[in-house]
Amino acid sequence: MDAMTKMWLSIAAILVMGVSVFLVTFARTKTKGLVKGILSLLAFIIMLIGFLMGLVSII
Repeated sequence: MDAMTKMWLSIAAILVMGVSVFLVTFARTKTKGLVKGILSLLAFIIMLIGFLMGLVSII
C-alpha cells in the first residue's frame, strides 16, 4: 500500500471514530432504555471498524 492510500485510510479511520464518539454521546444524553443500549452497541461496533481501519493503515 502506498503512502497516500495509508494517509487517506487513517483519516477515514479518525472520522469513523469521531462518528462513534458522537453517537455514544448522543445515546447517553438524549435516549433511554433499549434505544440507548442499541445505539451504544452500534457505536462500539463502529469504533471497532475505525480501529481496524487504523490498524490496516499502519501495516
